[in-house]
Amino acid sequence: MTLDSALLMNSTRGPDRGTQGMAAAGTPKMRVSRLGFWYGSTLALENISIDIPVNRITALIGPSGCGKSTFLRVLNRMYETVRHTSVEGEALLDNESIFSMDVTTLRRRVGMVFQKSNPFPKSIFDNVAYGLRIAGGMDGLQLREAVESSLRRAALWDEVKDKLREPAYALSGGQQQRLCIARALAVNPEVLLLDEPSSALDPIATAKIEDLLFTLKQSCTVVLVTHNMQQAARVGDFTGFFLLGKLIEFDRTDIIFKRPAKRETEDYITGRFG
Repeated sequence: MTLDSALLMNSTRGPDRGTQGMAAAGTPKMRVSRLGFWYGSTLALENISIDIPVNRITALIGPSGCGKSTFLRVLNRMYETVRHTSVEGEALLDNESIFSMDVTTLRRRVGMVFQKSNPFPKSIFDNVAYGLRIAGGMDGLQLREAVESSLRRAALWDEVKDKLREPAYALSGGQQQRLCIARALAVNPEVLLLDEPSSALDPIATAKIEDLLFTLKQSCTVVLVTHNMQQAARVGDFTGFFLLGKLIEFDRTDIIFKRPAKRETEDYITGRFG
């Protein structure tokens, strides 16, 4: 599939993004300003500023090692699991600093799904119910209803409804990834971060993930890291291009792919490097 056809598919599948760039998306769900991040003495992100539009899919592209995945980990403070890291700048979720927020609350509001599907060594049901049980406050019926709702939102219910007590590892790779998405959705996050969620999947499973994203953005804000530029063109309402730890350009997806403002962006999209 060409980039032009991917952009056409996006325009026919998603809601109208308007013609005024960021203004069309309304108030940002997350606002990042002058963000810097270090692994020890190594600068991984430099002076990142970006507004992430509410109820849209923001795709992040760029070559390996450019800082895309690190940026995702900053957005829900997953970097705190790594020693000798430091951060500066501002990152707001609904105008509240994520760095002063209780981390458990933050990760409930900003969920994350990783590149490699990582179901727990539990049943399908217990995987989805895991976060709900930690949060507490649900009886058995409420828990079952919440698990079913999450599996439906992840477009997996019809495939697993008769085997909820079977091990999650018995599912196919694509089903496991959708199960991880269902697990993240169970606590009703406001933002969902996805780090290369379909990189290890076949085209059919990838298409199911992408169809799912169009549905999910009706109820939450999605940030997607992908190496696949056709995928960014198909599903992204907005696209950011990262290079060497910097955000080079951020705009509506059709502008990034057809009329980029920066030479580096054009060179990457046209395959001159990366």
